[in-house]
Amino acid sequence: MNQPLKVLIVDDEASQRSGLAGMISAWGMTPETAGDGNEALEKLAEFPADVILTDLNMPGLDGFGFLQRLRDAGDMPPTIVLTAYGSVETAVKTVRELGAFWFLEKPIQPGGLEVLIRRAGSHAGLTAEKRNLERQLSYKGSLGQLVGASPRMLEIFTLLQQAGPSKACVLVTGESGTGKEVVARTLHALSQRRQGPFVAINCAALPESLIESELFGHEKGSFTGASERRAGCFEVAQHGTLMLDEIGEMPLPTQAKLLRILEDSKVRRLGGKTEFEVDVRLVAATNKVPEEAVRGGHLREDLYYRLNVFHIHLPPLRDRKEDLQPIAEALLGDLNRKHECRVSDLSPDVLLAFGRYGWPGNVRELRNVLERAVILAGEGTIEPKHLPAFLQDRPASTASAAPAGAPPAAPAPDDLEALRIRIGTTVEEAEKGLILRTLEHTRNNKTRAAEILGISLKTLHNKLKEYGAGKEDAMGA
Repeated sequence: MNQPLKVLIVDDEASQRSGLAGMISAWGMTPETAGDGNEALEKLAEFPADVILTDLNMPGLDGFGFLQRLRDAGDMPPTIVLTAYGSVETAVKTVRELGAFWFLEKPIQPGGLEVLIRRAGSHAGLTAEKRNLERQLSYKGSLGQLVGASPRMLEIFTLLQQAGPSKACVLVTGESGTGKEVVARTLHALSQRRQGPFVAINCAALPESLIESELFGHEKGSFTGASERRAGCFEVAQHGTLMLDEIGEMPLPTQAKLLRILEDSKVRRLGGKTEFEVDVRLVAATNKVPEEAVRGGHLREDLYYRLNVFHIHLPPLRDRKEDLQPIAEALLGDLNRKHECRVSDLSPDVLLAFGRYGWPGNVRELRNVLERAVILAGEGTIEPKHLPAFLQDRPASTASAAPAGAPPAAPAPDDLEALRIRIGTTVEEAEKGLILRTLEHTRNNKTRAAEILGISLKTLHNKLKEYGAGKEDAMGA
């Protein structure tokens, strides 16, 4: 539950102070009063105000001097200046030069004052949220839900802080499971739209016949089954952020319509006759190399350039293993809360096993492994016995242990990261072998296999249809 707003009233007239305090208390807020600027500075040490109401003309330290002190100290809450008739010019100067939130002329209209205080309080909350994110970045190697202290992640944190407050499109790339949606949510949290909606849609998960309806909405009767008007994602995300995941899986005709929306900021529902304006910040994501998608004809070149104002590439977990421990520790807190467990840490042997593994499913796979381990352990320390079989007692690389001049040892039969391909094997045959071997590893869990392979579930189903491989074929491969 939100705490009531704390409002400090600074005025040299006792009747004015008590009257304002009574109104503010009746609005469900917590008032405190001071007779001049010096007393107000003392009160702020014990009363961390969310909003300040201050008169300008006071004996001792006046309102202008009081706010000047706060500004110079870098600790000035949103301030509403109260001014008598004839002092408006001074009040405007205070707003412009000292950054006061707004001013009101006396006598005060209660309705207008309440609205202003609540707006100022909301502004204070947004500022505090942004400062909290910045503190996380500076001191903990994290930004929102993103965690990492590796040089590559710190570069990404810096880019997020630069891109977040802007309205520009952002293209996020990286393998499945690296955290592309977390990046999009962090951009949203760092933007001026943070109070608006965040909407995410996976283009690969929608049939081609429905994707335009999901994105743009439709009118009643626009197609069979359209029994009522429906808002699309652009409408739902109005004044917020829309994430389009797997943008390379979007049909080309839909890409053309998306490009026009990005250029005109106008949407027309399917079956509609008029366009309406939308104010949405777009974040697109793909697990493919976008330049290759353009060359392959899967992504329109003009749309790619329109989306690629800021490009953020998330490295796979295997390329930033120094981040494994802090990420795992951050995930433990979430998983403990989710499952009501009390797991405290990971044993050194578990950390060694994590370091030896290649993490083809990236952070998503790490979370799944930890979730299982937290449930099995319940409390205390996660040990190797709590890990899946493929992570227990994994040997280190045999290459370093082989005698000088000896041929490299063949991978162990149960080495799940190894796939032997004979010379003369075609690319199609190798691809089929990799897909079926991965399905064997995931026990025919196609969603999990698609994540590991870095392809969409739709693509995996299409490949299996080409191979004529059903569940029995995949399990027996």
